[in-house]
Amino acid sequence: MKLAAHRSAAGAERRGRRPDVLRLAAFGFSAIAIAAFVGLVAVFAVEAWPFFRAQGISGLFGIRWSFRSGRFGALPMIYGSLAVSLISVALAAPIGLGAAVFLSEVLPRRARIAAKVGVELLAGIPSVVYGLLGVLLLRDAVARLLRPFDPISGDTLATGGLLLAAMILPTVVSLGDDALAAIPSSQRRAARALGLGKAETILRVVVPAALPGLGSALLLGLGRALGETIAVFLVIGRQDNQWPERLMALEPLARAGQTVTSKLGGSETFLAYGDPIHWGALLALGLLLLAVVAVLSFAGSWVSLRRVPRG
Repeated sequence: MKLAAHRSAAGAERRGRRPDVLRLAAFGFSAIAIAAFVGLVAVFAVEAWPFFRAQGISGLFGIRWSFRSGRFGALPMIYGSLAVSLISVALAAPIGLGAAVFLSEVLPRRARIAAKVGVELLAGIPSVVYGLLGVLLLRDAVARLLRPFDPISGDTLATGGLLLAAMILPTVVSLGDDALAAIPSSQRRAARALGLGKAETILRVVVPAALPGLGSALLLGLGRALGETIAVFLVIGRQDNQWPERLMALEPLARAGQTVTSKLGGSETFLAYGDPIHWGALLALGLLLLAVVAVLSFAGSWVSLRRVPRG
């Protein structure tokens, strides 16, 4: 009897230790991830220091990039990144959120699971495949669409924005569906009991309750759009110093341009490695991009924490 009680107590003690072990493991892996991120930032900062020492932070915010003359103004590239990213979000937001509502609230459960698997597969397609499809299908179509602006070719900022919209759409749909599915079913039943129809329940109860999660989906989609490289590299023309005379005009979108990622993904990185200032300017661009994407990712994660818990 005493032996059985002892074994029971030992088993209970082991079961009590398991959560501590799991918690320590989770803490350890989280610490490794944080240390890797901090180390990455430190490496970029050290490598970019010769540029900052020579030209200061203000040297990065000019409108002319010419490494032969020692000018490294990145504003045209920042404009290009913002332009293609905002175009992509503006197109993907209504389509993606509408599709998320359809998946979560309209489709039967089995059909929803099948559709969700398809969306997840689309999200996993490599970027270069999207880029090649953009070269094959989008360039000529965009050139015809932008004919009133007399584009030189279909390699434009607008083409990059359209391609990114297709790329981030699965992310927005999947995360938006998760946000809507997290709303407790009791809220839907209560709304229906009060006499609201299905459409009214969705628009007046479910969607407002899921707004933090839907906003998180858009922020994370924007973060992916800002960080995308190879697909944008293939379709925007990669032309430096395209600073628009009017920032809100549509005409610059019908021209070739450059983004921060397409600059970093081009051949100039190989040319710059032997020159500390030039190399430092490119690493400063990488540091800027890393900071922006990190802020968007943290903001999206923070907003998602405000979602209503599943009931």
